[in-house]
Amino acid sequence: DQIALLQEKTLLLIEERNYLFKKLQQYQPISEPEIYRNSTPLIINDSRKALSKKKSEKVMVDSSNIPEASKAAKTHKKPPSIRKKKIVKSIPLDTCGKPIFPIVLGDFTVHSLGEVCEKPDYHTEDLIYPVGYCSTRIYGSLKDPEKQCVYTCKVMDGGQAPRFEIVADTDLDVPLVSTSIDQCHSMLLSLINTCLGTEVVNTKGRGADFFGLSHPTIHHLIQASPGVRKCKGYIWTKFEVNPNYEYVADDTEASLSYNALLRSISFSKSHLESMIKHEQNVEYGEDNVSALNILLS
Repeated sequence: DQIALLQEKTLLLIEERNYLFKKLQQYQPISEPEIYRNSTPLIINDSRKALSKKKSEKVMVDSSNIPEASKAAKTHKKPPSIRKKKIVKSIPLDTCGKPIFPIVLGDFTVHSLGEVCEKPDYHTEDLIYPVGYCSTRIYGSLKDPEKQCVYTCKVMDGGQAPRFEIVADTDLDVPLVSTSIDQCHSMLLSLINTCLGTEVVNTKGRGADFFGLSHPTIHHLIQASPGVRKCKGYIWTKFEVNPNYEYVADDTEASLSYNALLRSISFSKSHLESMIKHEQNVEYGEDNVSALNILLS
């Protein structure tokens, strides 16, 4: 109906304009073809303006009739301020309700939670880096990765941004320091590969996991520390304490677990030996290599 009404109005406008042009001819001796040639774009423009005006009015009428519930459904929802709930196990507390140190959690031990700093670079949406946080972890030595050593991980005050440090008990004079927690861990993994002469472990840093900051129990304790509410960029995580819950650590990641690192080294050696034997068989022939092995034995 609105389209038909619009068409009628358009025709009326055309007829009215043609009538005015005819009246104008009586006063100005302009040829009729020239008048229509000049007037045609004007008629089209007027009709387009009328059409766009009607469309805009129609949109406004339709939007006003939309129920409030439908409008709310179409609007984009804001991200939740609370993340998915995590289960944590209760730990021993002193008479004041504070955790008893050290806190032993599998391969790593936390000796201090440190103090929360409200500066923007001392936290992310997911994690908080408290100044003075200290943990130790058992991992492969930089001198001989097949032998274990104890690494001390610290978060220190670096001014506007934190400083992360990893130091082995066998190399106390050579700490690995960076303003990036992942880069600090990546430096350690690169040195492990350099010592072994081959890449046995992925050097992509997982610093928060290596330090223990991402462990649910430690994350829960840090979030409960004073000053966290001043960390504007941090999104709170909801925790549920379950005394019967047992956290299962990832024992398959060679960049975090000493046992997984040993398996990766063993696999790398076995693979290298297989490649050497294959190259010998191709170069000298399988029979000659077998005879050589018998003589050497």
